[in-house]
Amino acid sequence: MNTKYTDEKGSYGFFGAEAVPEEIRDLYLDLEHVWCLETCGPRYRAQWSPENRTAGQCTITSFLIQDLFGGNVYGVPLPEGGFHCFNKVGDCVFDITSEQFGDADLDYTENFEQFREEQLSDTGKRERYELLKKLLKEYQESK
Repeated sequence: MNTKYTDEKGSYGFFGAEAVPEEIRDLYLDLEHVWCLETCGPRYRAQWSPENRTAGQCTITSFLIQDLFGGNVYGVPLPEGGFHCFNKVGDCVFDITSEQFGDADLDYTENFEQFREEQLSDTGKRERYELLKKLLKEYQESK
């Protein structure tokens, strides 16, 4: 379940926010400015809105976090098929895009490791991942 965690920089509603290093919370605040319809997975675009920016962003965001902080990417099986991706860095398990599920409880135990080569082999997903990296870099350089 997502609970709000607040510090002097902002409010965070993602799973594990209270346990992650400050740098990951800072990344979340930056990503709030760059997640967009174009970075959203095509099958989730109808659910995406400025109020639901994390919809359809899980895979590309999880691998971006892995680029920056290491660790592993895992997937929660979804009822409609596929996986919802989240991160584990050291002993810290967190899901920076969990807000898209509202109050739903996801099971972050006994899940399946997701591999970059497989997940980003899809051209469209790879392009969205590259766009997210580009937009994040541009945003961070402009602040």
